[in-house]
Amino acid sequence: MTEFTPISALIGGAFIGLAAVLLMALNGRIAGISGIAGGLLESSSGDRSWRWLFIIGLLAGVVLHELIRPESFALREGYPPLLLVAAGLIVGIGTRMGSGCTSGHGVCGISRFSARSLVATIAFMITAAITVAVVRHGFGVL
Repeated sequence: MTEFTPISALIGGAFIGLAAVLLMALNGRIAGISGIAGGLLESSSGDRSWRWLFIIGLLAGVVLHELIRPESFALREGYPPLLLVAAGLIVGIGTRMGSGCTSGHGVCGISRFSARSLVATIAFMITAAITVAVVRHGFGVL
């Protein structure tokens, strides 16, 4: 999927915001996906049930979207699935090392007027632009 789809982006953003608000209202937690998933791996974490429920809900949303719009998940040629998995793992490791991800800082942090989250989100966006430029124009991958 390469076309910009503002309606689906708006609906997806609304659901992300709704999930963040519900998690804060019902559980008093900030919805940072890397922190939620990382907490599942920590042996001392005593609050795994809500984390599992959040991750299951996240995956259920993907399955539901796949059922409604299966064309959204078609892999483009030239993108080996192993490369995509490796890229996802590198992002996950990086967000844990950096103490936050785009959902935690970009959605929840900025909505709470956190200066730290604003700086982190700007750094994420600049890094993403540089990465795309290097990969696309430097390596000709994209």
